[in-house]
Amino acid sequence: RRGYLNTTIKGVAATAGVAPDVVRRYYANREALFAAAMRLPFDPATSIAQLLAPGIDGLGDRMVRVTLRMLDDQETRDQLAEMVRDGAGATKATAALREFFETEMVDRVVAFLGVPDARMRVVLATSYLMGVAASRYVLKVEPLASATEDEVVAMVGPMVQMALTTPVPTAPRSQH
Repeated sequence: RRGYLNTTIKGVAATAGVAPDVVRRYYANREALFAAAMRLPFDPATSIAQLLAPGIDGLGDRMVRVTLRMLDDQETRDQLAEMVRDGAGATKATAALREFFETEMVDRVVAFLGVPDARMRVVLATSYLMGVAASRYVLKVEPLASATEDEVVAMVGPMVQMALTTPVPTAPRSQH
């Protein structure tokens, strides 16, 4: 109900009528608790660390592969379909998922890149991935829907890599 950013382990424990230590016994942190509540098929902290550990080279391919493998899970695909159908801000669950995605995933990759336009680069790369995912798994557009994982990685990885590593041109602001 409160969204990802306004949810705390202490608050969840109070709502459940248990001590915060009871919640921490099962969930090491807020990310793990949220991943379990949203039934995410991965541990965000570990996944992002593993994704970034090899460095910037090949990050685009790794991001595509992780996205495809994550979407092998039917429940994750159903959540994606709901977001596409209803719009990203339509429900509290999708708003919380967006907050989580931005805070725990996008911001970590932004910090990793460490360049002034990193947020735009990461948002462009992940937006491209979301579009590919929606076309492949929700809309089932052929031949993308039936392409192998390796084929999709080979086609999409270089585009994601380019989004991550190419400086974003700054356009002059209009004087209206």
